[in-house]
Amino acid sequence: MLRSSAWPPSARHVDTAGIEATAGRPGSSPTDRLTVARTLAATTPLLTAGTAGGFLTTLAAVAAGDVATARTVEPHLDALGILQQAGVPVPVDSTWGVFAAEGPGLRLDAAVQADGTALLTGTKPWCSLASTLSHALVTAHAGDDRLLVAVDLRQDGVTVHDAAWVARGMPDVPSGPVDFDGVSAQLVGAPGWYLRRPGFAWGGIGVAACWWGGAVGLGRVLRSLAVAHPQSELLQAALGATVLDLADAEDALADAAARIDRSDDADADAPEVDWPLLAQTVRSRVRRAVDAVRTRVVATIGPAPLTADSAVAARVADLELYVLQDHGARDLARIGRMVTERGGVAW
Repeated sequence: MLRSSAWPPSARHVDTAGIEATAGRPGSSPTDRLTVARTLAATTPLLTAGTAGGFLTTLAAVAAGDVATARTVEPHLDALGILQQAGVPVPVDSTWGVFAAEGPGLRLDAAVQADGTALLTGTKPWCSLASTLSHALVTAHAGDDRLLVAVDLRQDGVTVHDAAWVARGMPDVPSGPVDFDGVSAQLVGAPGWYLRRPGFAWGGIGVAACWWGGAVGLGRVLRSLAVAHPQSELLQAALGATVLDLADAEDALADAAARIDRSDDADADAPEVDWPLLAQTVRSRVRRAVDAVRTRVVATIGPAPLTADSAVAARVADLELYVLQDHGARDLARIGRMVTERGGVAW
């Protein structure tokens, strides 16, 4: 699966084919996908300097097998890495999400208690698999501060609104709002810690690795069709363009993984990395490539696979929705603001 020479050593010994075979079950239940997440958590080093290549490659391989499984695995592994960094123990056999989105008209407030816990009141949007998970890391407001808390979702006072999720992409990964009514939570890190640490940016790159892996699966659909029709210049040209797009996205991810893995090397002769700028640049590059691949594959293969092959239809719909975690032009504007305010480009 890997072709870029930029991948660091931590990526070189990942059994991508084996991971795909384990995760590649389109149509699996949320419970089965969480079983995959727990299995990978037991065998995959969590994301930190020195493990980024293997971590990103693992996520990409899962998505190449099944996009919805990657959407389940990624936040579970992300949460475990955050808890490890914060020194917070993880309950045995727990399953995790990360609920950090904000939405207009919705607010989740945290009232910090004397014992270091917090009581949550309000509504959090975009809470994927909240009705299936045992726990989640959740961002909440405490005055002007943003806190990260760990919540047992099985408590009284937690109300999940799965019925609000009517998406055709990832229909069995419901991401509706959740109401919290005086729910107890454990503080994770100091106020603002979650957003300030380099790992926040690194986690965003992990999501982009899932997008790339999902697009690799679509590229294989196109390649199979081109092999079956070797005289079709249309198919060969579409495949050639797809090869370029996927290579560009892989190079962006591989370079980012190498930078993360080098970041704890005190002897490395390299300038300090602007992690938010790097992460957003990688995400936007990957999203642009994935959008191009998805649009081209759909236009080239025609309606038959989309109406007769459930795996292809699911991959297209799942991937189309998943990449919308990137905000398109708004995130491009964010890159522009970063560069005008603090530089970060060689030119």
